[in-house]
Amino acid sequence: MNVRITPHKLSGDVVLPPSKSLAHRAIIAASLACGRSIIRNVAYSNDILATIDAMSRLGANIERHEDYLIIDGTYPRRIGKVIDANESGSTLRFLIPIALLDSNPVEFHGHNKLVDRPLDTYFDIFKKHGISYTKPRGHYLPLSVEGKLHNGVYKLEGNVSSQFITGLLFALPLCNGDSKIIITTELESLGYINLTLDILKKFGVNIEFNNNEFIIKGAQKYKPREYIVEGDYSQAAFWLEANMLGNDINILGLSEKSLQGDKEIINDIKKIGATVGFRNGVLKAIPNKFNCLDIDVSQTPDLGPALAAILTQVEGKSRLVNAKRLRIKECDRITCVKEELNKLGCNLSETEDTLVIEGKTIVKGGHVSSVNDHRLVMAFAILATVAKEDVVIENANAVSKSYPDFFEIYQALGGIVKYE
Repeated sequence: MNVRITPHKLSGDVVLPPSKSLAHRAIIAASLACGRSIIRNVAYSNDILATIDAMSRLGANIERHEDYLIIDGTYPRRIGKVIDANESGSTLRFLIPIALLDSNPVEFHGHNKLVDRPLDTYFDIFKKHGISYTKPRGHYLPLSVEGKLHNGVYKLEGNVSSQFITGLLFALPLCNGDSKIIITTELESLGYINLTLDILKKFGVNIEFNNNEFIIKGAQKYKPREYIVEGDYSQAAFWLEANMLGNDINILGLSEKSLQGDKEIINDIKKIGATVGFRNGVLKAIPNKFNCLDIDVSQTPDLGPALAAILTQVEGKSRLVNAKRLRIKECDRITCVKEELNKLGCNLSETEDTLVIEGKTIVKGGHVSSVNDHRLVMAFAILATVAKEDVVIENANAVSKSYPDFFEIYQALGGIVKYE
């Protein structure tokens, strides 16, 4: 599906969808608990549906309702040999260690860019801990694994995706003996790890984290509970982008005390040049004098597309630095953001781990590709509000990965969208 956006200002209230990061984690924890949990405020994006299906294949009984789940969990027991993560990196990387609590063979499948997203961290663990695996030449999926995850010492570099660490944090407490995860370099994406530790604690599993070491007691049990998923700061970034580009959006549904790492978007927006804050539960950015600057996105790679779009409208040279991990997301977000925004008349360049944005540029309009990346679709759609001519986004249905009703909301705010 392509969409044609005719430039028009947006205004109104937006209730943010629930955090995808927290929903993944809550569904998994509830599925590992012996007993009934209720997970409220759930949005059925493609990624969340992948996790629901995967945990069902590990033995949980999950009932879907309009905006909540009833989950009767159990210790992992496989119902099916194949786990299909669709396009969800979180589902795949979280579930690999959990599935290996059962020694029977298992196959992991995925689609589109996910088949090329690295799994070498797990392959190193497999080799050291006697777990056999096979994969096709030149790709990571489908992946066949046979063996059992045992307690022990696991050493990981801190600059790999936090999803690998989270997967082990979910699984190792269920092993019979104690374990330790040692991070051998500076830990990136600490915000996502904090989310995991918080969810584990809420579901009865306690892990100590000190001096880059996770101390994990074995034979723990997940406890069922009721949990409400809070709003998603990574999606708030696009509506804050809208504010920064002269639109009038009130953002609702966020927790001011959230542990989400992407809450850093508030500080980023302030540094660019805006008054940002909550008033009576409503988050809003009011732009003032813009500043060109460097923004470190090593901890927040999902904010890259929105920040890049904003910075095209800031006078001078700005950079997204320490951005190497943007290259291994749904697309290479350094090269693809550069190439697609340049099609609209912007001026971006790149180095290995930096996206350079020269502003202020006129957004001329034209055709861009989503490169099947949901966050590119949303960043481009918001930027289109300041374009001189129509912007056509190819394969815009990529938003279904995380925000299926994005364009319905966009239109309700006054956006002019035509589906082609």
